Order: sequence, then structure tokens, then C-alpha cells
Amino acid sequence: MQINLSNAVKFESRHNGPTEAEIAEMLEKIGASSLEELINQTVPESIQLERPLNLPAAQLESEFLKNFKKLASKNKVFKSYIGLGYYDTLVPNVVLRNVLENPGWYTAYTPYQAEIAQGRLEALINFQTVVMELTGMELANASLLDEGTASAEAMTMLHAVKPREKKNANKYFVDEKVFPQTKALLVTRAEPIGIELVFGPISALDLTDPELYGVMFQYPNMDGEVVDYSAIVASAKDNKVLTAFASDLLALTLLTSPGEMGADVVVGSAQRFGVPMGYGGPHSAFFATKDEFKRQIPGRIIGVSIDRAGNKAYRMALQTREQHIKREKATSNICTAQVLLAVMSNFYAVYHGPKGLKNIALRTHGLAKLTAKALTELGFEVSGKEFFDTLKVSVDSAAQAKIKELAEESKINFRFGEGTIFIAFDEAKTLEDATEVISLFANAKGESIPDVAILSENLSLELPESLIRKSEYLTHPVFNNYHSEHEMLRYIKKLESKDLSLVHSMISLGSCTMKLNATAEMIPVTWPEFGQLHPFAPIDQTEGYQELFENLRTWLTEITGFADTSLQPNSGAQGEYAGLMVIRAYHINRGEGHRNVALIPTSAHGTNPASAVMAGMKVVLVKCDEKGNIDIDDLKSKATEHKDDLSCLMVTYPSTHGVFEEAIQEICATIHQYGGQVYMDGANMNAQVGLTSPGRIGADVCHLNLHKTFCIPHGGGGPGMGPICVASHLAPFLPGNPLVKTGGDQAVSSISSAPYGSASILPISYAYIAMMGPDGLTNATKMAILNANYIKERLSGHYPILYTGSKGRAAHEMIVDCRSFKEVGVEVEDIAKRLMDYGYHAPTVSFPVAGTLMIEPTESETKAELDKFCDALLSIREEIREIEEGKADRVENVLKNAPHTAIMVLSGEWTMPYSREKAVFPISYVKEGKFWPTVRRIDSAYGDRNLVCSCIPVEEYVTETELA
Repeated sequence: MQINLSNAVKFESRHNGPTEAEIAEMLEKIGASSLEELINQTVPESIQLERPLNLPAAQLESEFLKNFKKLASKNKVFKSYIGLGYYDTLVPNVVLRNVLENPGWYTAYTPYQAEIAQGRLEALINFQTVVMELTGMELANASLLDEGTASAEAMTMLHAVKPREKKNANKYFVDEKVFPQTKALLVTRAEPIGIELVFGPISALDLTDPELYGVMFQYPNMDGEVVDYSAIVASAKDNKVLTAFASDLLALTLLTSPGEMGADVVVGSAQRFGVPMGYGGPHSAFFATKDEFKRQIPGRIIGVSIDRAGNKAYRMALQTREQHIKREKATSNICTAQVLLAVMSNFYAVYHGPKGLKNIALRTHGLAKLTAKALTELGFEVSGKEFFDTLKVSVDSAAQAKIKELAEESKINFRFGEGTIFIAFDEAKTLEDATEVISLFANAKGESIPDVAILSENLSLELPESLIRKSEYLTHPVFNNYHSEHEMLRYIKKLESKDLSLVHSMISLGSCTMKLNATAEMIPVTWPEFGQLHPFAPIDQTEGYQELFENLRTWLTEITGFADTSLQPNSGAQGEYAGLMVIRAYHINRGEGHRNVALIPTSAHGTNPASAVMAGMKVVLVKCDEKGNIDIDDLKSKATEHKDDLSCLMVTYPSTHGVFEEAIQEICATIHQYGGQVYMDGANMNAQVGLTSPGRIGADVCHLNLHKTFCIPHGGGGPGMGPICVASHLAPFLPGNPLVKTGGDQAVSSISSAPYGSASILPISYAYIAMMGPDGLTNATKMAILNANYIKERLSGHYPILYTGSKGRAAHEMIVDCRSFKEVGVEVEDIAKRLMDYGYHAPTVSFPVAGTLMIEPTESETKAELDKFCDALLSIREEIREIEEGKADRVENVLKNAPHTAIMVLSGEWTMPYSREKAVFPISYVKEGKFWPTVRRIDSAYGDRNLVCSCIPVEEYVTETELA
């Protein structure tokens, strides 16, 4: 036997599921002679790429990791004292290994199917409880993207809920000591919707101004000061002015909460609760408010309800607030929560408990206090007597230059201002670190260091009584029972076991593209070279990141057929908004700022119209025809009608109905004819890569969901990234940042807090592209289309497939019509819940057409897995047929009672008219590895009527634990 020394296994063969033999079998089933014939029948020839992707050749997994380690080593990890909302933290190793590095947690989907997401939901309830109790507020959501965008959401929500007396007020006062990146985001969000921002010192605040509707403070502020705002808030209430605080959860373990001061909204970042800085993200931002604003609070809220047996169960509450339902009437386009990071912060709080958190806060404050005493003894002026972790030190230019030089030699980063140096302490700093800082300042003055041991004696919390927290927090057992690693590990695993994720089975959600998150892609995320960098570190310390950004921008630009890319938007919805703001800036630059009409097909994602409204645009809906395609006549009519004010068309391609519309180039040309721009929603990019591109179809800008097409995990409903790629005429307007140069020469203001969004997860997409190479990426797209059409053929004749292309093919997804089953009382929800008994998460339910399932397999699923899924759906179809034929009762049947839990079938007398085996082992493969839902079908309406968004009472918690 001949030996081939180059016979290494390509990453592509690990990522793409079907083998050559399986491909041949599937092609035979769908009636195509070759993969090329299938692609030509699916993707219109007029838009197919004329050349292969110009990307570097694929690397082997081992080769990539070796090369990427060299790139990572170009980042210099200095000790950071920069602050501004980003701090070093010590991630508990039990959380690092068992959550952040665990696919059981990071590959789960958004908890829309709550019965198989109870673990995540409990963790998020814990997170909400932490936020509510530390901020002193009545209600919190399940996290937002970052502190800056959360602050912007607060500004717009307060504008929406302002009292009747202030109905015409549009002025929002922002304390000048709010973080600079937050102020930049407020500017971005305020201007398109007519909010007038006023920045200034608190002394300039005029609460009697009839035009003023809201005020924002930072607590502690940018300079590190802790200010008692109680009197100002009370006066604001007297004048019908609403108040928002940006705050810090660790500080709030010691400080009087904003809620106790009377705040209306409290926002911030939970990053320092056990999530690495990661050069800017991802992190979970928090948003807490009053119960009266529960219908307006942005993002997702997790609530407590009951299941069919009356047991407590968790689910997403008040979903009627969501932009997918409210569309152009929504005040926010938020469609994600940073679930994985909120879960980490929850476990950080659970592991440390209230005493542990307070000790961390006291130690952090103590190091700052010690340093302040020492610097004062050295003759430096330290501003402010009331601070938590950040010192503002006044220095002359010579001293500042010397300290900067010494700091660089010691691999230390301070924040420098004009005549000032800021020093922010955190959990990861020690007495030795504080001593080193003091030594630097002493050396700069040529003096000996003060006696740190003496200065360390008798340190205590010496704040005014009004600022010292007296209220209790985190008294629930969950924050007091798991402080040993063994117990913590068991709690994490207990919650993980309740959730279905990609480690169990295919999750075939249409438009959500639940791809393989390969281990080699995930490994670099927790390397310190990527995780421990501050987003505002000097640029010369981030050469590895800069090389990564440059290469990734180049690759994504090539894949999309455009001219440039911004990596800043940190979610798909943020990418939509960024693209629209770039289009808006382009029109304004041309003297056509009046162009404000966005044409949006009725089939569009709910975030599309919500984003358009946020960008100051007027939404005009375009009809779809009976085949699900954009109605060309209606499009042309609307474009002509609004030609003088036409800003853009927002289009998803392939369409949300899973079809490559053949008229797409005509559609784009029509918009361009009237001076508009074409924004392409990149949700379905997994069907384009290597075959066609947004640039090829005639679009001007698109966003990419890196958590869909480019393999960043969904993380249970976040994290994500939504870079935008643009044609050359839009490149000058790509978004900037106030602290780090990014974007074009005429950059729009910031879209995310950090200059490169959630930078620490970009290595995942980088790794995917590098290891797949141009051929692998193109083959992945072909496999996704093949897998979708195979499912379509297997289901055809049993379920109606709603839309297909002109040659009868689906793109990468299809819509299965379940509406006819209503005749026998079966709803699409019943099918979704019954799939749980078969070990599957339901496809997308009732979007974009009510009463349907939208199915999207990915290229990573093998034929065997596709067949198991199809077998499950075909078995369910037989169960429906039993009802149709009168063999099963219309009310008491396996679909209506699904899902079936272990407690339901193993305890008590079995009274159902079908067997226990039929309930839980409906098909042979289920017996091999049964996934048990832990609760029965949840009553969401009950939970909305009786809204509870924090840990359930102790006595009920105990009962539930015993039942689990």
C-alpha cells in the first residue's frame, strides 16, 4: 500500500456533513443529475458569480491554530487601569470550562421553545434578579448588547413614556461625565428621531425647562466620583422629568442604589461580573426600570408562569413588545439578549454570593483608597473624596510624560487626560499591583515610595451615610447555596441538562442558520491575547487584532462583492441600523437629506421596519405575490410614488420565503433609477457565499449575521455580530468611535460602544473562513441547498411546501404549510411541541407566514440526521392522520398533550387514550438517547397576567426543585 505523506484531513470534510455517497443518494431522491445541475436550477444564472472567490487557500486545523497563535502573540497584554466601563475580572474556572467553553451552553438557540430551555431561562431569571436587586428597580430584562446602546435605549424609552405634560418635550440632558463612548452612541440615536441632546455639567441642569423630558447620570461617573443624586431626582420628579442612571453592579454592592434615589431607568454593563474584556465584547448590558414601563422596556424579559400540570416554569414574557410583532411601531430593534454572557454573570453572582461580591467590591475600593492615600502623601492631587474604584490624579506635563514612559516599561495602561491620569482598579488587581502603581508615581517624582504596609492599616469604607448601601440584596437561596466548586459544578450541569442544543440534534430554524461551531474555531476565544485586552488600549499593543481585522474585512468584502467592511455593529439588528445610517449619511452628503422613505416587503424580518424607524425613515410596505416574491408592479408603483423622497429598499435575499427571486436585479435597478439605495438583509447569506453575492445582485450595503453564516454560536440567544459591507460610494460613511480611529473619512457616529464591536468572537469567523478556504465555503453553500431540497422532497406529498423557485427548487430553507390541520384542531404549535418528544427543537414557527414551519438545515448535517428529522415529521403527520380518521381524540391526543415529561409518564395512574410508549418513545431512534423536557406545555398568557421576573419565592423554589 502506497503511503501519501500529504494525506491530511481537510477541515471542510469535518464541517460539511454529507459524504460523496450521501450526496449521490440525495441527488437521486430530488431528481438532479449532479450538484451543479441542482445549483443551476436554484440560483438564477444571471446572478451567479463569474469567478471563484479570491481568498487564501484552506488551512488544516493544526496549521491554523499554530499560525493563529503567532498572530495572537502580536497583541501585548498589559495590566489595564483604563476603566470607562471595562475591567479585568477573574472568571471562575468552573464557569470558564463548563459554560464559556461548553457547547452544551453556547450552541443553544433563543428560548422561544421554553419547555426545552428551562436551564437557560432559570439562569436568566437569576441574572434579572441580580440586576433588579443591585439597582433597586422593579423590573429588568434578560440583557442588552453593551452599556452605550443600553443607554440609548433608555433615552428613547423615556421619550416614549414621557408624561402628558411633557408631550412636546424633546430635550435630553446628559451629564458631561458620562462615558465618552456612551455619549457618542446617544448622538447617533438621537439625531434621526429628533431628540435634542444637551451635554453639560450638572450645575447647568435646568429642570424647569418645559422642553426637557429626561436626564442621564453616570454613577460612579467618568472621573470616578460618586455623587448623591437624590435631591436632583426628587426635583426632576416635581418637574415631570424622567431620570436614567448608567451604573456599575460591583459598585452597587456598596453604594446606595439608583432605585433608592428614585431613578426611572438604570443601565450598565455586567462585564466585570465574570466576563473577559475581550477588546470590547461580547458582554451583557443590563437594563432595569419600573414595573409601569413593562410594556415599553426594550429587549427580552424572562418571566415565571405555570405549565399544564400547574408547576412553575419559565418563559419569555410579554412578547407583544418585541419588534418582530410591533414592526414599524416598535421603539427598538433589539432582537437579541447576550444570553451566554448574562448566564456567565449570573453564575459569577451565584458562585460568590452577596458576601463574596461585597468583599470583591471592598477589596477593589480598598486598593483605590490605599493608592489615593499614597499619592496624596507623595504630593499629588487626587480629585474627589467620594470614589469607588477610579482615581483622578492631577499632574503637570513633565510628570505625566515620565509616568507614561515608566508605565509602558512596566506594561501598565493608565487613562490619560489633559493634566490628569486616571487609575481604575478592579477585582484582578492585588496589593502588589497597587504598590507597583504607587512606585511609578514616586519614581516620576524622584521620591521614595511611602510605607504601603502602614497605609494599608485601618482602611475602611468612608463615604457619606447617604451613599452607603443599607438595603439587603441577593438573599434568595440560589445566591447562597453554591459557593463550593463541587456544588457550583452540579448546579451548572443541572441547568445545562434541561436545555436542548446542537449537542443533541439538528436545530433547523429557518432564517436562523444554526451552524456547527467547530471546536478549532472556538479555542482561540479564551486565549488571554484576545480576552484580556481593553478596547481603548493603545493601538500599538493590538497588532494581532489589527491584522485579524484587516484580513477579516478583506475576506468579507470579497465574499459580498463590495468595497469595504465595518466590523463595529455587534448584532444583526445593529448591522441593519448601521447600514441605514450610512445610507442616510450618503443622502445628506449629496444634499438630499429629505430622502427618508424606506420600501420594505411585507415578508421582511420585524427588525427591518423597526431599524428604519430608528434611522428616522418612513416605512412604506411593498406587497408580495402569491408565490411569495416581491410584487414587482407594486414595487415600481411605490418607487414611482415616492421617487423624490426614496431613501432605500430593504430586501432579504434569498427571500424570507426561501426562494432566489429571479427579478432581483430588476428590483435593484428600479430603486437606483429613482435615486435610492438597496439594503440587503444578510440573514440568508448562507445560500449565497461563493455562488452569488450582494454586490452581484445590485445591492449597495448588507449586514452579515456572523452568528449565522460565519459560525459564531447563537449562545442561547446571543452573542452575535452584524458587520456591514458596502459599495465604494458608501465606504466614507462607515461608523467611527470617539476614542479609537475607525470607519471612513466622513464616518457616522458610533453604532456600538467598542470600536470593533464584540471583537473577541471575531476569531471564530476568521478561523472558519481560513480553514474552509474559497472552495470549502462554496461547497458549504451547495451542501446547504442540497440538504434543504432533500428535506423538501422527503416531506413533499405529506406536507404542502408553500413556495419554490421557478424550477421547483427551494433555496437553503423552505416553508411547510400546516394550516390545513386546523380543521381537526391541530395547530402549528402542537407540532412544534410534539417534536420535543422526538428529541428535536421546532423549526421557525409562524414566520413569515402564520401557521407554518420554516425549515433550514445547514451544510453540517449528515443524511442520517436529516432522515431522522424527516422521520419525526412524517411520524407526526401520521399522528395527525389518526385524528383526521377518528382513530385519535381531537382533544386528548399526543399532539395536544405534548411535550410529555418523565414525571407525567412515570408517576400516578396513566389515563391517556394512548400508551406511555407512544407518548415518549414514538419512534425507535428516540429510545437510544431520550431527551426529556422538564416541564409540560407552558401557559404564557398566565405568566403575562401574573408577571414575575425574578427568582421565585423560597417555598416555591424548594417545591420546584423536588419535582425536577
